[in-house]
Amino acid sequence: MTAASQADVRRQLRSAAHGRPLPRTPTTLRLEEHVRSRVLEPATRGTINVLRSCVRAGTVRRVVFTSSVSTLTAAETEGRRKAVLDESCLRSLDDVWRTKPVGWIYILSKRLTEEAAFRFARENGVHLVSLVLPTVAGPFLTPSVPTSIQLLLSPITGDPKLYAVLASVHARFGCVPLAHVQDACDAHVLLMEAPRAEGRYLCAAGGYSAAHLARLLASRYPPFRPGDRLSRDFDDDASCSPPVVSSRRLLDLGFRFRYGVEDVVKDSVAQCLAHGFLEQPEGQSTFRLSAV
Repeated sequence: MTAASQADVRRQLRSAAHGRPLPRTPTTLRLEEHVRSRVLEPATRGTINVLRSCVRAGTVRRVVFTSSVSTLTAAETEGRRKAVLDESCLRSLDDVWRTKPVGWIYILSKRLTEEAAFRFARENGVHLVSLVLPTVAGPFLTPSVPTSIQLLLSPITGDPKLYAVLASVHARFGCVPLAHVQDACDAHVLLMEAPRAEGRYLCAAGGYSAAHLARLLASRYPPFRPGDRLSRDFDDDASCSPPVVSSRRLLDLGFRFRYGVEDVVKDSVAQCLAHGFLEQPEGQSTFRLSAV
């Protein structure tokens, strides 16, 4: 690829990251080939190499693949939404390639890697199950604030890139599905141990519309004042109810959520205040995390 072509691809990647539609021009085709060769194929190879090592070891009984809610959609034809969102609501790969929505490279990476992993597992006798996670937030031990928590708090911080991603999630689902980090960890353990675990499982405590989420954020962080921009950017349609975010398959396997969506928001704000990522409101010195 020439230097000029590489520059074109970089420009296209920046445009795609911000959700601008990309016509199928020669440059776009080069972009797609670049994504395939530099992102999708290495991601798939890396996962297959791990599974191949499991086969060679001969001692691995099960592998849990961590998937993403970005592989799903609640959208139906003619602008309608599904009544229930679960792990079966897969997004069309053709649609992702065609429309290149915000985060399209990540979506393709997770979908194609997961499909390749299940195919390899079937052909080589590996027991593979997949846990589909939404935006995971709550307490954290890392020195920097995890991106998923920054995403959740982007209406407060105003981070333009993460705010755009959150708006894209809301547009796709009509809500923002969430899970507490402790529940995400517990679900991984369950899928490793439950004899009946098979296939894909969505792990989400629920999902709230932008308006509801904004009220929750404001209740936990009083300096935040949701404005007209949030309603406009997130396109809350009162006539179109958000879908029920269902983790029924996981619950039927014996899983029980310890934390609701309110706890996710509460613990995320409390931890970010303690970390200094959010400024401490005047007159309030401490915020307590939810009890484990």
